[in-house]
Amino acid sequence: MTVDAVNPETREVADLKEPPLAGGAVPVLGHGLKLARDPLAFMSQLRDHGEVVRLKLGPKTVYAVTAPALTGALALSPDYKIDGPVWESLEGLLGKQGVATANGPLHRRQRRTIQPAFRLAAIPAYGPIMEEEAHALTERWRPGVPVDATAESFRVAVRIAARCLLRGQYMDERAERLSTDLATVFRGMYRRMVLPLGPLYRLPFPSNLEFNRALADLHLLVDEIVTERRASGQKPDDLLTALLEAKDDNGDPISEQEIHDQVVAILTPGSETIASTVMWLLQILADHPEHAEKVRAEVESVTGGAPVGFEHVRRLSHTNNVVVEALRLRPAVWILTRRALTDTALGVYRIPAGADIIYSPYAIQRDPRSYARHLDFDPDRWLPERAEEVPKYAMSPFSVGNRKCPSDHFSMAQLSLIVAAISAKYRFRQVEDSGATTRVGITLRPHRLLVEPVEW
Repeated sequence: MTVDAVNPETREVADLKEPPLAGGAVPVLGHGLKLARDPLAFMSQLRDHGEVVRLKLGPKTVYAVTAPALTGALALSPDYKIDGPVWESLEGLLGKQGVATANGPLHRRQRRTIQPAFRLAAIPAYGPIMEEEAHALTERWRPGVPVDATAESFRVAVRIAARCLLRGQYMDERAERLSTDLATVFRGMYRRMVLPLGPLYRLPFPSNLEFNRALADLHLLVDEIVTERRASGQKPDDLLTALLEAKDDNGDPISEQEIHDQVVAILTPGSETIASTVMWLLQILADHPEHAEKVRAEVESVTGGAPVGFEHVRRLSHTNNVVVEALRLRPAVWILTRRALTDTALGVYRIPAGADIIYSPYAIQRDPRSYARHLDFDPDRWLPERAEEVPKYAMSPFSVGNRKCPSDHFSMAQLSLIVAAISAKYRFRQVEDSGATTRVGITLRPHRLLVEPVEW
């Protein structure tokens, strides 16, 4: 990344500045304690100290980026790779050979393998499965009976991913296992990222034992899926078949480890982020009945009272805007990291080779400099005439560049369809004292959210 790529003025290397050090560091832990105690507030207030700010996480110096333009430059520049605290934490789950954590030629080859399953023209084929699972939610729920938003959100996310991409007979028992395991693993990974205490995480403390058990069960679950497919002899036109038949750069079958890591990368992060977003949407529908009613009316207008289907999604403009605004205010992926490959710069600041860079989509997407009434839930801000006011890179829920999430269209379609299906049948009340806090891990979600469906 050159200085010219961000700033048209030519600057000598000597003109570059060292970013300011954020206040509040404590001995040994640095800023890690603040990140552990109130990470959302801490990352959000860093914008007051500059566009790039130095942090101390244990013995490491980390560079926090707070300006939308610079996060865009960071994501698009070849001078940075996927690495750093978040990805080091995720390697225990995702491995080093999956598309989420790989870099360079391996990452490019893996994207070529999985991209056909997510191309825009392929999404309609998944429509019937998305419809079936979205409507199954409304059929399971009963008016006046509280819904466990965590369990139900994971169930629908996992079943859609498995049935569309792995063609698995993914029954409820496995969905429950995945839901429970992911909650434990992602919480533990965040703790390891902000408090890098190394050997202490190998001691037999209850939290460490729980983390290890959940992580082992996740990998066992993936092995079961791959083994069952091979034993079946079936080759449906899905992502798992593509992986089992994929070749490496020498024309040989890809390794068992790469197949395993790819399935993990397909199944777990996508399920976690979609499930978290569905939870936030349920809470938002309960908190904003005026938008729930507007979604219901829009669905009825578009469908004529028939069950909402995949073919209706593109015409549900307000429903889609509700989803986008939820992604803005409550992004599941709220923190990301990169690592500098060479001495480089962001804006006017010097970034040394090997440095870790951290930024928060949560903080970027709530910046009052980018959004009027930045904390208000306002889906109409995504109407075409208003969306142009949002600065470039101030809203990137699926990232940009070669690390852009390949399943962005797939994810938006299922989220909009789920919101439309449940809102057509129910409005929601949040159960008192549930979901009052936010669970912060590698992803962001409500803590123990219960909602009560109420028929219109």
